[in-house]
Amino acid sequence: MSVKIAIIGGTGVYDPTMLTDLRQVEVDTVYGKVAIKVGRYQEKEVAFLQRHGEGHSVPPHLINYRANILALKKLGVRQIIATAAVGSLDMKLEAGHLVVVHDFLDFTKVRPTTFFDGGEAGVVHTDFTYPYCPRLRNVLLEAGRQESLTIHDSAVYVCTEGPRFETPTEIKMYQNFGGHLVGMTSVPEVLLAREAEICYATVAMVTNYGAGISPQPLTHMEVLEAMDANKENIKSLAMKTIELLPTDDDCECHHALADFGGFKL
Repeated sequence: MSVKIAIIGGTGVYDPTMLTDLRQVEVDTVYGKVAIKVGRYQEKEVAFLQRHGEGHSVPPHLINYRANILALKKLGVRQIIATAAVGSLDMKLEAGHLVVVHDFLDFTKVRPTTFFDGGEAGVVHTDFTYPYCPRLRNVLLEAGRQESLTIHDSAVYVCTEGPRFETPTEIKMYQNFGGHLVGMTSVPEVLLAREAEICYATVAMVTNYGAGISPQPLTHMEVLEAMDANKENIKSLAMKTIELLPTDDDCECHHALADFGGFKL
């Protein structure tokens, strides 16, 4: 089996029924087994992975990111469209807006962030001048324009450890550091995808303003309700992106580890 395109569904994005001929496959990796749904759209094989597991059962700091990305690599995936629910640090990025992230700030604490832990695995220093694949980002933006969606073309994603929400003072600090959005999952997913030489881009759905900006305390239910209200936008964006994506294009992402002999399964 060779599946070239994958969607990673974040909070509120659980529905793979845009795909036909759905089946579930289980991929065994050195980090554990991963259940992935595979189907077809526009004659293309597409994988759908629920980041938080069935029923949103896995919190962001305990997601087995290495198993997830390695499982997609073993399926043959070359391009990942990741979705994420985020809080906004920028008044221009309102609830319901879609944002194609271009950079990140990492405030995670306890997560494994690499496939290369030394020893037999070796040590790899990966370039992150362009953290999210520019080519895939452009396709997402074009898909958003064609679907007449409110979509922003850049933002810095602040990734926190979670699962708690941030304090007002933390939000002010992230703003001062240049952050526009705050979430809990892009790191280490984006790091591992680059090491695995897979194109990766995140489309974030703004669900609320951060603490101290929002006029009321934040709740997880608020996030779920905002995602549910806008799930059709995410769905139409993903479908149009898959339609526009070539499956055989080469990209610099596919050669990210060329100096180290490439990524070896």
